[in-house]
Amino acid sequence: MQQYILNGSEATSSSGKSASSPRKKSKSGRRRLSLILLFLLLFLVPLPLPGHGGTESASSAAHEYRLRFYHTHTGERLDVVYRRGGRYIPEALDDLDHYLRDHRTGDVRHFDPRLFDLLYDLTASLGDSSGEIDVICGYRTPWSNEFLRTRSAHNGVAQHSLHMQAEAIDIRLPGIPTSELRDAALRLHRGGVGYYRSSDFVHVDVGRVRQW
Repeated sequence: MQQYILNGSEATSSSGKSASSPRKKSKSGRRRLSLILLFLLLFLVPLPLPGHGGTESASSAAHEYRLRFYHTHTGERLDVVYRRGGRYIPEALDDLDHYLRDHRTGDVRHFDPRLFDLLYDLTASLGDSSGEIDVICGYRTPWSNEFLRTRSAHNGVAQHSLHMQAEAIDIRLPGIPTSELRDAALRLHRGGVGYYRSSDFVHVDVGRVRQW
């Protein structure tokens, strides 16, 4: 039977080996608990996705921005998701550029994607985010712009129209009065808004804020 001899404050066995103290056991237990907590923090707590800075939730990142169009001149329709979360989809933007081409000449120009965000927010503000947007005019070449401008002195076509920069679009929303569409666009305060009552459409663009 092993005997223990007191040696100061530490108990030692007759063979010279130290007996384990409750204090050492307590320190070991705390160290083990700390390692477990560290593991939980590193592997079980969700980390922010790269490129989102930790401020955008996963559900927001997955949100799809969809637009539906009907072109009144070509008869073509387009249903496109052009953006997911904070990322534009290049292939979808290409489809939109082609769809909104100058229908007189066939020329294509890259559109400012802020215009599509404006259309999305505009239709959403009217509770019509899933409805079709009737397109009257998208991109216009300088030739088409001059052709329209010289046809009549009162058609409202500007000499330096933002249609030529692919930063403007003329639209109407079926079932919604154009006066209501105009007012909604003005409330957004995101660019130019033109109201053409006799032709029944509204011009919106991403230039400076103005109205006519």
